[in-house]
Amino acid sequence: MSEKARKFDPSKATSFLTGRGHAGWLGLQYSDHGDDWVELQLPWREDLLGEEGQRVLASGPILSLMDMASGMAIWRAMDDFTAIATLDLRVDYVRPACEGASVFGRSQCYRLTRSAAFVRGLAHDGDAEDPVAHIQAVFMKIAAAPRL
Repeated sequence: MSEKARKFDPSKATSFLTGRGHAGWLGLQYSDHGDDWVELQLPWREDLLGEEGQRVLASGPILSLMDMASGMAIWRAMDDFTAIATLDLRVDYVRPACEGASVFGRSQCYRLTRSAAFVRGLAHDGDAEDPVAHIQAVFMKIAAAPRL
């Protein structure tokens, strides 16, 4: 399917979706996308560090990065910007992110059903072969209520 024929373009939608709220405060940025996947970037910041005395990004911002990338991957796979909700998001942290490095979150929507979307992905700090974390998630598709 050509880019012109697609309704949901992550490169254009990111500024709207990350321009406010929690994603905006985190500073999430568009990185790349394909037919069923989206990659976003979480820039490294001092105020996102976890434990005092450690120069490691906290786990919460990485979880938020992966949740947003996963939602966008679902919209990309459905080619529709419709309501969804995170039902289950498992994050397996493999190692801490490198100090000063941005973290990239890439999620792929590998299965769509009538009511659910299944996503997998990883977070890395520059080398996808050496991930910071792996994720697996299930989202619920929320049908629009009929207008009366």
